[in-house]
Amino acid sequence: MNNATDIPNPAFWQALDELVRSSEIVIDRPRGSAHPRYPNMIYRVDYGYLKDTSSMDGSGIDVWVGTGEKKVDAIMCIVDLMKRDSEIKILIGCTEEEKQIVYETHNESEYMKGVLIRR
Repeated sequence: MNNATDIPNPAFWQALDELVRSSEIVIDRPRGSAHPRYPNMIYRVDYGYLKDTSSMDGSGIDVWVGTGEKKVDAIMCIVDLMKRDSEIKILIGCTEEEKQIVYETHNESEYMKGVLIRR
C-alpha cells in the first residue's frame, strides 16, 4: 500500500508556488536570532511568514527560507500539543542540511512533532 507522500500531486506544489510567488516573504526571525518566548531556542535557518495570508493560528503562513535557489522544495506538517493545533510550514530554497535542521527543530520538544514532505 502506498502512503500519501508516495502519490505525486503536481497541482499541490504549483498552488504553493503561486502562493509564494504572489506573496511578500517577511523574515521576522532571522538565522541566529532567539525565539521571543523561548530565548534558549536559536533559529539556525531564516523563519518568517507570507504577508497577507492566514494559517491555523490566525497569523500568516509560516516559511523557512534557506540559502539555496528560492523555490518551494518541501513542507513541514506539524502538530503542537501545547497550542493544540497543527499547521504546515513551507520550506523555500532549503539545502538538505537546512531541511534536516528544520526537521530537528520541529521534533526536539516532546510537545511538537512534525513530518517533512519533500517535493
